[in-house]
Amino acid sequence: MARARAFLFVLLIFFLLNISSSSATRRKTARIYELKKGDFSMKLTNWGATILSVNLPDSKGNLADVALGYEGIGPYINGTANFGALVGRVANRISGARFVLNGTAHRLYPNDGKNSLHGGHRGFSRVFWKVKEKGDGEFPYITFYYYSFDGEQGFPGDLDVYVTYKISGSYKLSVIMRATPRTKATPVNLAQHNYWNLGGHNSGTILSHKVQIFASHITPVDDELIPTGSISSISGTPYDFRKPKTVGSRINWVKGGYDMNYVVNGRGMRKVAVVKDEKSGRRFKLWSNQPGVQFYSGNFLNHVGGKGGVIYEKHDGLCLETQGFPDSVNHPQFPSQIVNPGEVYKHDMVFKFSF
Repeated sequence: MARARAFLFVLLIFFLLNISSSSATRRKTARIYELKKGDFSMKLTNWGATILSVNLPDSKGNLADVALGYEGIGPYINGTANFGALVGRVANRISGARFVLNGTAHRLYPNDGKNSLHGGHRGFSRVFWKVKEKGDGEFPYITFYYYSFDGEQGFPGDLDVYVTYKISGSYKLSVIMRATPRTKATPVNLAQHNYWNLGGHNSGTILSHKVQIFASHITPVDDELIPTGSISSISGTPYDFRKPKTVGSRINWVKGGYDMNYVVNGRGMRKVAVVKDEKSGRRFKLWSNQPGVQFYSGNFLNHVGGKGGVIYEKHDGLCLETQGFPDSVNHPQFPSQIVNPGEVYKHDMVFKFSF
């Protein structure tokens, strides 16, 4: 009888362990989700709260995927391009991978030389997010949630982070980012890191895309792409996109290509940029409530294996990442990205596509 009880006890423990293991596996499985409204659709994954694809028609009604990305989920786990990912806790670069907040020095994980980039080697783009809610009605949406613990990658305080992707109208995509510190003040600067090619992800370079950016100033950087702390006018420089210009028209005047934070004109929710591909007729207008936008011309793409066997090369995609100013934690003259307990970080983006 005693042996039978012991055997049953062992079976019970084995069963409970397997349930726990199975639950953990379910929680940590990368899954694919789709949002669709008519012939406008997108696919996403809970790995990095990442956009995998964005499909929409051109001026002749031909559908194409206009977001660069990898083939399958696996390469996203080890890839370094951050295709379509939600990056943070602090997007962009932090000089020397350190900052001082309320008299305490915080040392971060250096993953870009001696600097920290996009939250460190295991930032928000390289973790599993939970699906908190998904709706498939007239305006389909999905909300991802991530709990960032105190000390993760060196950042202080527990942080609750949410991002909602929503098809909020006809060919309209909203990205709604929120973060709430639980215990300590902390810097928060989230960014959506999609690579766009309006001709289709497999159509070659974006150098012929016309870009307009509603900004009169930039935050210049040094050779390590760290802001110098100054704010400079773009007048008379190759960074001037106040009127629409093709990306390639003056890119050779910029060392390495465009990778610069622009100081967006105005405040609140306002128009940030317009991008158009003349050949396909596709265009998007971007609105946001953030003080800056990083214009990146895909300079570091170098024979990257993408979807459908496509090989992405330099300038095959562009990014427009609305954000707080890079390295603001080390430049008190920049708009602060510090969020205190009881406050809510709010970052909104709206893409309106047309063709």
